[in-house]
Amino acid sequence: MEKANKGRFVVFEGIDGSGKTTQVELLCKRLASTGFPIYTTCEPTDGPVGRLIRRMLSGTLPADQRTIASLFAADRTEHLMDPETGIRQMVDTGTIVVCDRYYFSSYAYHSQYMDMEWVIQANRLNADILKPDITLFIDVDPQICLKRLQTTRKHLEIYEKIDIMKQVRANYLAAFKRLAHQEHVVVIDGNNSVDNIAKAVWEQVCLVI
Repeated sequence: MEKANKGRFVVFEGIDGSGKTTQVELLCKRLASTGFPIYTTCEPTDGPVGRLIRRMLSGTLPADQRTIASLFAADRTEHLMDPETGIRQMVDTGTIVVCDRYYFSSYAYHSQYMDMEWVIQANRLNADILKPDITLFIDVDPQICLKRLQTTRKHLEIYEKIDIMKQVRANYLAAFKRLAHQEHVVVIDGNNSVDNIAKAVWEQVCLVI
């Protein structure tokens, strides 16, 4: 690490069923084995706003998409700034934080329903607080992702439909292109074996820690 007192912020992105959660676990095990202080987290969080969002995503609490987008941004700010488990503080004090989803998820999912620039601006405060050192996008064919979800879940969430998943993938790629001059994003071929994906992830993460 370049600075002993400075951690890193690593984010995984991907459409539902892409296998990013598995890759988060594998990366954290490998980082921990090297002695790095590690903290793993995800969005939406388990806090009050995050729990509200989960009800909306499951369909049990109907809400306007602008409301959901705004709540995600608020949950993200709390995620960053919580006095005990805030990502910003952890990174500043030397921890490598690995997060399953961050603001690119909002750009990809919510821009189906509103202009992407609106979503980017809604998260401007969060981007100002902390940008990832690297965002790893696990890119998998949406048809494959949907089949995985159908075999592992009893109930699909509101965004887990093939037309939506295809659009979300396209939105991710559009957001990466739009913000290429501001963000460090690496697209990983998620159609490979789990081990090969993990190897590609490790190679990229080693460049920033």
